[in-house]
Amino acid sequence: MEVENEQIYNVNPTELDHLSDTPFSGEEENGGSEEIKTEINGNWIAASSINEAKINARAKRRLRKNSSRDSGRGDSVSDNGETLKNGVTAPTSPKGKFLDRRSRSGKGRGLPKKGGAGGKGVWGTPGQVYDVEEVDIKDPNYDDDQENCVYETVVPPLDERAFDKTLTPMLQEYFEHGDTNEVAEMLRDLNLGEMKYSVPVLAVSLSLEGKASHREMTSKLLSDLCGTVVSTSDVEKSFDRLLKELPELMLDSPRAPQLVGQFIARAVGDGILCSTYIDSYKGTVDCVQARAALDRATVLLSMKKGGKRIDSVWGSGGGQQSVKQLVKEIDMLLKEYLLSGDVSEAERCLQELEVPHFHHELVYEAIVMVLESTGETTFKMMLDLLKSLWTSTVITLDQMKRGYERVYREIPDINLDVPHSYSVLERFVEECFQAGIISKPLRDLCPSRGRKRFVSEGDGGRLKLESY
Repeated sequence: MEVENEQIYNVNPTELDHLSDTPFSGEEENGGSEEIKTEINGNWIAASSINEAKINARAKRRLRKNSSRDSGRGDSVSDNGETLKNGVTAPTSPKGKFLDRRSRSGKGRGLPKKGGAGGKGVWGTPGQVYDVEEVDIKDPNYDDDQENCVYETVVPPLDERAFDKTLTPMLQEYFEHGDTNEVAEMLRDLNLGEMKYSVPVLAVSLSLEGKASHREMTSKLLSDLCGTVVSTSDVEKSFDRLLKELPELMLDSPRAPQLVGQFIARAVGDGILCSTYIDSYKGTVDCVQARAALDRATVLLSMKKGGKRIDSVWGSGGGQQSVKQLVKEIDMLLKEYLLSGDVSEAERCLQELEVPHFHHELVYEAIVMVLESTGETTFKMMLDLLKSLWTSTVITLDQMKRGYERVYREIPDINLDVPHSYSVLERFVEECFQAGIISKPLRDLCPSRGRKRFVSEGDGGRLKLESY
């Protein structure tokens, strides 16, 4: 009996595959009540055992086939023979068990768990909007102080190194755009702390190395910042520090005492500095530079009482001045030069006008003064001035050429008032060419009087020594 059982369990699967799918014959089917048996290798085996063995063999074959394909290739074959692409595994493979989100309890309709809102890294169902979570008083981690807690952004105060590094680019950019409101907004975002008085100090120090227009913009900035970012006491404290640092400021800007004095006078005129500020220093100043700055401020304030406005202490830049005013400034500059003879001072005054596009006016006015003069002094001084301005490249080639061409075009009208203007112009142009101020083509464009007069009709074509 034991041998017979072993033969039943050791049935070869291939032999089971060749068994008939319909193990019932006609006679056995008619019998019904008798147990159906099949003879295999001379042994009679029950039909139920054969069916069970065939099902087990088929399941093992299918499992081996799916596992080998999943491990060796990216594609797999499902139960019905359809090929599945990469990333999609057959439900019967062990790999698909862990990726499938359907319930494995065997219950339900096969839908994803929690409506698709479950799993790692999932924040809820698509389209879900979370409301403000109410604090549960019964929560063991609940703290009464959480309800009264206020969160604010804390900006640490600037130290001296961070102050210079942050504000220097800000002020240099202000000299380009000139918008005081933008500077005020940027300063409000900073925690200046006790460094508020250093804002005017840094602004004035940077403007001392700049142009007159920068100093005018600095005065406007201090006037707009006072009362919003800095107070009047901060302004007084900043000017106290500037007076103490004048010896160091003179190393970079030799005219620092006069310029700081003008800043003090302008601050008093704008109302951001007390009028008794200068009087508080009388008899208590030992520094020579500080005393010079206070004297300059006193002189300017006394001129204000005479009718001169302090707000024009820096003048006005070329872009802010009318053409008539610029012509007047250049005329005064040339007349002052004829009286003093200081070429460097005339050059400095021309640069302070900040009108490089209008330098041709100085060339024109200088030549006209030479034509209207009667002596050689004006001739030589104007020649020296133009040569110095050309050598130092204060006046460019284009501006020099435009100035001479203006004289060439207007010489007929000038000759009506100055009869010898043609001869004087030819001589001056030749001297300028010899000095290297103008080029040969520009010299050749110089006009000359068209009609020549003779001594008499029978002089043989001899010309007069002097041509008009």
